[in-house]
Amino acid sequence: MSNPVSICVIGSGYVGLVATACFAEMGHQVICVDNDQGRVEILQKGGVPIYEQHLPELIMKHRDRRLVFTNRLDEAVERSEAVFIAVGTPLGENGAADLSYIEAVVSEITGAINGYKVIVEKSTVPVYTNDWIRRVLNRHGVKPQSFDVVANPEFLREGTAIGDFLHPDRIVVGVDSERAERLLRRIYEPLTEGSYYAQTDAVAGACSAAQPARLLVTSAQSAEIIKHASNAFLAVKISFINAVANLAEAVDADIEDIAMGIGLDPRIGSRFLRAGLGYGGSSFAKDVAAFQWVAQQRGVNFRLLEETRKINEAQKEIFYNKVLAALWTLRGKRLAALGLSYKRDTDDIRESPAIEIIKKLLTAGAIITAYDPAAMEKADLALPPGERLHFASDLYAASRDADAVLILSDWKEFAQIDLARLNQVVRFPIVIDGRNLYKPEDMRNCGFTYISVGRPATYRAQEDRPGKFPA
Repeated sequence: MSNPVSICVIGSGYVGLVATACFAEMGHQVICVDNDQGRVEILQKGGVPIYEQHLPELIMKHRDRRLVFTNRLDEAVERSEAVFIAVGTPLGENGAADLSYIEAVVSEITGAINGYKVIVEKSTVPVYTNDWIRRVLNRHGVKPQSFDVVANPEFLREGTAIGDFLHPDRIVVGVDSERAERLLRRIYEPLTEGSYYAQTDAVAGACSAAQPARLLVTSAQSAEIIKHASNAFLAVKISFINAVANLAEAVDADIEDIAMGIGLDPRIGSRFLRAGLGYGGSSFAKDVAAFQWVAQQRGVNFRLLEETRKINEAQKEIFYNKVLAALWTLRGKRLAALGLSYKRDTDDIRESPAIEIIKKLLTAGAIITAYDPAAMEKADLALPPGERLHFASDLYAASRDADAVLILSDWKEFAQIDLARLNQVVRFPIVIDGRNLYKPEDMRNCGFTYISVGRPATYRAQEDRPGKFPA
């Protein structure tokens, strides 16, 4: 790259690490800072503390060349033109985003501003956070001409985050000065001008030199709302199709056919129209709540978001009742739980429906043997310890002598089960699928009682039909 930018990324969590690796891949000089010395040492040695496709390769490729990890925040800020803040904004008790970590970082960097810096919000934050960052800097005596504050929200999906960053459907930059805009355009130029995609070793994706990434410049307030509104809309879409699934199941319709019929309308599209256990992960639940809180503070009654949250919570209870209806009682029943992460291709268990369902099943007295390709170590720390919780080395070991097999995450491995082998290892051939990974007729033909979401159940024999339990 002919004109690289010196960048400091504060925070080596999910967003921070992906941004760090991708900025280095684009040709910039990047310093990633974290106050967790143990985490920094892991990264300095080439370790990667999160599960994400392409991330270990990019860190190894650029470490000690374009990419440095440190816990010296002051030195990193002094050496950088742009400072990206990518620390956590967890959900507070009142539904608002907890911005104390951002405030602490901004307060700490004030003494290291030794020239003009662009301070970039990369964390997901409510509207007007840019103003508060500016106020904190002013209160600490930083001269207004020494900095600008920019909103540059991320739109990353766990499991495909590297591709999402380097091949974005849009790059949103919220700025209030031409000087800051020029620097952000320079940072993203390899993507927006297409030079990155012409490289022989570029990460493959949807963009190309002929069709580069698109950059949208807005005000800082608009950029902040774009992020929250985007996640809230996707959450609404997920909850909508789950509400339709509950209706479909009540009238013996098939939600998969319904979703296809809806999704073929180009105004709607098929993405995020998958019925299941509801949304999870670190973003949707937090962002929906925070967006609703912001609206309330401004006198806007955003009732749609409250209903979205209620529907999402209800999906876990509905699935629990499916298990109960299929097995009559749960105390002492052996259940195979396939999937612990909130979705495939990640080890993230934050707000995972699978974790909440397993906790409820354990409370009811069930014996759980769980398997997940990536998330078992984290789940072991999150789930209550006891003799009724076990972890298995593969899905068949988890299913051995099971009274029922529960599919809780949509890993590809779970959509490619050897059904004949599974039938041989279980005690009873009952599969309760929270992700609709199989066709009911295929499961019936393989000798399974199969219960899914928004579709009529299929039964191996008449006696397998479940009793009725209240919703």
